[in-house]
Amino acid sequence: MKLLLTEDSQRLRTTLKHGLQGAGFTVDAAADGMEARGLLQAYDYDLVVLDLMLPRLDGIGVLRGLPPRGRRPRVLVLSARDQVGDRIEALNAGADDYLIKPFSFDELLARLHALARRPQEAQPDVLELGALRLDPRARQASVGGTPLPLTPREFALLALLLRHRGRAFSRAGILERLAGSDADVSDRSVEVLVHGLRRKLDAAGLPGLVETRRGAGYLIP
Repeated sequence: MKLLLTEDSQRLRTTLKHGLQGAGFTVDAAADGMEARGLLQAYDYDLVVLDLMLPRLDGIGVLRGLPPRGRRPRVLVLSARDQVGDRIEALNAGADDYLIKPFSFDELLARLHALARRPQEAQPDVLELGALRLDPRARQASVGGTPLPLTPREFALLALLLRHRGRAFSRAGILERLAGSDADVSDRSVEVLVHGLRRKLDAAGLPGLVETRRGAGYLIP
């Protein structure tokens, strides 16, 4: 699950980024509204955690710049502004939820997971293809009931390809979705990742599940 964290406090931004990554999110972080807008234009995100009082462009401006439909992330506003009017303004501008500072990190996670269960298009909680079964919430994979041991990135890649069957993802696209825009990783790491996933799928009796389309990338047809 790819998330954009926008918070101008460096200390809180660093703490939240570390905690969210530990909870399994792929996190990009922005320190102001203009940086957030640039990242939202360049990359696809599933979730956004957004402060309202931001330099250069405030959170309401970021919300109003999001597309009204289509591939639009769910937005949780995280703000010290606690008046009813502030919440109404943010929700009317396109926020999906509103959490007031100070807050419990566990509550933040619970709200993000709740938002993640409301995708833009109805999708099953469990991904299945033949004998293959993936439960993204429990982070469990199995083939014919037998556990399939995957690393976190192998699991994330397989879930990505299953959710978007028939769509080819380039190496750059996979890096952006799984590693984050600021990660220090290379195209070679994607090759190693795909090779490792294919090896485990082959051993589980699912050879050839992940295909390579020349000039397009990797996909599950």
